Parts: sequence; C-alpha cells; structure tokens
Amino acid sequence: MTTSEVAKVKDTVMSIPGMMDGVKITLNVSRKNILLLHSVVERGLISKDEGGSGFVGSLPADSVEEVRSIAKDILQKAGLMELSEKIKMLEKGK
Repeated sequence: MTTSEVAKVKDTVMSIPGMMDGVKITLNVSRKNILLLHSVVERGLISKDEGGSGFVGSLPADSVEEVRSIAKDILQKAGLMELSEKIKMLEKGK
C-alpha cells in the first residue's frame, strides 16, 4: 500500500463512531513489560518525528502527544520513571 492509501485507511478507521470515547482498562502487567512497552512506544514515535511513513507517520501531532502522555503515565504508575531515565542515559552513552 502506498502512504496515501494507508493514511486513507487510518482516517476511515479513526472516524468510526465511538473511537474517541474514553475506555477504562485494568491491566496486571510486569514492570519489565511496562519498560518494554514504553520503549517500543517511544521508538515508534521517534520514527514519526523523523518523518516515518505508514500508520504512525500519518498521525496528527495531538494524537502523538496523547500516546506519549499515556506511555509516561503508565511508567509513573509503575514507579519506573527514574529507572527509565537512567536506562535512556545508558543507551545514549553507547
């Protein structure tokens, strides 16, 4: 699929009634998987910032910020903000 086709499909899916409704989710996830999820989200959004294509590349800026906020909130609730920052510093020091 071309980038424009992917964007059209994404826009169609995102316009389905109820897609903007809030959803309460209760999860029991290990801290290890929370760190992994946060890392995956951040890397995906970094590729968006670098002009990525496809689904993530076509997201509006407000959606990107909301996803970043959700990922950060999950990290805070798990008490892993400080550890995540230290891991980022180690990765940058490679």
